[in-house]
Amino acid sequence: MCGIAGILLHDPVATEGTLAGTEIVEALSLLQHRGQDAAGVVTCGSGGRFYQVKSNGMVRDVFDTKAVAGLKGWMGVGHVRYPTAGSSAHSEAQPFYVNSPYGIVFAHNGNLINTSELRQFLDADAHRHINTDSDSEMFLNILANNLQQTGKFRINEEDVFTAIGDLMETCKGAYACLGMLAGFGLIGFRDPNGIRPLGVATRPSATKPSGKDYLLASESVVADALGFSDWQDVQPGEAIIITRTGFSKRTVAKPATFSPDIFEYVYFARPDSTMDGISVYRSRMAMGDALAKEARKVLTAKGLEIDVVIPVPDTSRVAALQLAQNMGIPYREGFIKNRYIGRTFIMPGQAVRRKNVRRKLNAMPLEFAGKNVMLVDDSIVRGTTSQEIVQMAKDVGAKSVVFASCAPPIRHCNVYGIDMPSRHELVAHDRDEDEIARVIGADLVIYQTLDDLVESCRQFNPKIPQFDCSVFTGEYVTGGINDAYLDNVEKLRNDKAKAKKGSTWQAEAEQENFGCSGPMNGADAIMGLANHSPKLGPINDYLPANDEVGLHNSRFDA
Repeated sequence: MCGIAGILLHDPVATEGTLAGTEIVEALSLLQHRGQDAAGVVTCGSGGRFYQVKSNGMVRDVFDTKAVAGLKGWMGVGHVRYPTAGSSAHSEAQPFYVNSPYGIVFAHNGNLINTSELRQFLDADAHRHINTDSDSEMFLNILANNLQQTGKFRINEEDVFTAIGDLMETCKGAYACLGMLAGFGLIGFRDPNGIRPLGVATRPSATKPSGKDYLLASESVVADALGFSDWQDVQPGEAIIITRTGFSKRTVAKPATFSPDIFEYVYFARPDSTMDGISVYRSRMAMGDALAKEARKVLTAKGLEIDVVIPVPDTSRVAALQLAQNMGIPYREGFIKNRYIGRTFIMPGQAVRRKNVRRKLNAMPLEFAGKNVMLVDDSIVRGTTSQEIVQMAKDVGAKSVVFASCAPPIRHCNVYGIDMPSRHELVAHDRDEDEIARVIGADLVIYQTLDDLVESCRQFNPKIPQFDCSVFTGEYVTGGINDAYLDNVEKLRNDKAKAKKGSTWQAEAEQENFGCSGPMNGADAIMGLANHSPKLGPINDYLPANDEVGLHNSRFDA
């Protein structure tokens, strides 16, 4: 689960400026909640020349003034990374790049489920080298191979749509993708089930009002902040091509059941975003109403009374306030959050998560001492954070702690781009509510029902036939998931495996003298040799001379 953003400016005067890159960096800061491991931007200037900045770290750390000034050009693609496949090596920071054919930059949010077959195909049939463990690099090379098959010096939009359609036939899983073709324009597309989000928006050109600037992004909040309007969700299986002369879209995949990931509304998306016609804020209010109904029923059956409702900041605030109002119980802010600590849920390893909970939150004794407290959180995943929070509440004098979750018990792996790879690391796996309460130290655990959660979202867009609820049900909308596959995912991506892989790439990073540390993905090698910098510089320095690179502009028919 990552964040992606791309901008194309209508006015080519911006080719010599930094406006596109500056705005993409701002877009990534608005999507920082979607990925805190790495960030990157590649822009395109005159002659089809690419400029790149990417590295591990938060947006504010990767993009200083000098870095942003180097992002020249009139269009670009950006990415904030939250790794679920591959490792956290610098070389796996996106966007990725290949120079053949035509020069393609690529950013991906999601996860593929048939990477073994794709790797075999790329090696044995396409003869394309894959140098990282990232499924995004495979995605890019599948697209590049499809375009290569045209055998054309000059391709047109029909060729691009065909290449993306063939890619959707080949690649299985969840994905929202952005691509940039040198000197030509942007492409965007979404998997046939629409599991991961993507949308497009426009605004009048700042210098040529008759023209339009275009934005592609994971969430609508980016459009709101950057002055874009007319936000439209990219539809499942739909591909979009954007050039300076226009915008075209087409459904290129076979029909599949539209199934957006419901966890986007529970946890990942910002409340001020609207996704697939559903306000995230309104859906969380509805979750609070439904959870209040369930909580009232459970508390009555148990003969318990609650003195105060306290949210676990920040995602659960909207639902917690709605629950408190619905139940007529005082709502209080009992935890003060240190906003300079990243999301604990996406941190690698239980020990790190546990340590950072105390660094991130501080409980105020005034709101807990001698009270029966209901803590409200968006979900309970591994239970590490919940256990620490319950203990913090008791440490400052809470008489009893009831823990209420806006989501049902999470008992199954997520294979579509959320870091829930191992069933055995999930606190609800093979446990009932009483056992979960004992593990996290709560007096009682109350879960939202799945029917209520689905209705909390679907009521705002009845046209959505279903949601991906695989983490709750174990039913995977793409098919192709069996026990052998899940066992392999757990083996490769559990905390222990990540820790081992992390120590390996860390050692590699310490041996590197230049460029992005870890294995090279092509662009990194060129960038490092050209600039001896871990993050800044043009990435075409070792491509053919500029006049030949400039031919990219003539290799596409509008």
